[in-house]
Amino acid sequence: MSKISVASVRESVQQLLDASAAKKRNFTETVELQIGLKNYDPQRDKRFSGTVRMPKTPRPQMSICILGDAHDIDRAKHIGNDAMSVEDLKKLNKNKKLVKKLAKKYDAFVASEVLIRQIPRLLGPGLSKAGKFPSSVSHSDDLNGKLLEVRSTIKFQLKKVLCMAVAIGNVDFSADELVGNIMLAVNFLVSLLKKGWQCMSSLVIKTTMGKPFRLY
Repeated sequence: MSKISVASVRESVQQLLDASAAKKRNFTETVELQIGLKNYDPQRDKRFSGTVRMPKTPRPQMSICILGDAHDIDRAKHIGNDAMSVEDLKKLNKNKKLVKKLAKKYDAFVASEVLIRQIPRLLGPGLSKAGKFPSSVSHSDDLNGKLLEVRSTIKFQLKKVLCMAVAIGNVDFSADELVGNIMLAVNFLVSLLKKGWQCMSSLVIKTTMGKPFRLY
């Protein structure tokens, strides 16, 4: 049973959108869902990790690089998306600084199915450490569809601290679109928690520059 109602979430979302509209920024503010957990010991308890696809893409501008074989490099060029070949990756020479720079440059990576196993050998653990290990794409997959899926998917992962934040949309979304994303994200996260809502300490939404609005 969800402890937050659609009506109360909609009210908070509307307040957040009104506040953002009143103080218009010269960029599109991201709306973030910030979560505080309790009754968890990150040292002892099993750390959870899960991904869920949002009904409305939270980060349409997310930058993605395709690590591809010849076929996928061609497909990437055709849609005007950045791509790197095996030769390009070899040039980085597993240099930690260069791999870190690459990981910083993009929000996410997608790799050809045939290359995915070679990534650790080519780049070392850099992308994994940054939490950006590539998603796999096969030749039969629609590349645009795969990129949309990556942009639409959010990840919840318990690390060493009991707080998390995910991008849930932006201020150009309608209230209904934000509410839809928030409800799905929260209910999915609760399903990952060992004791459900008993592990939830706080839920807050805020825009990049705005003040926080508490949901729970």
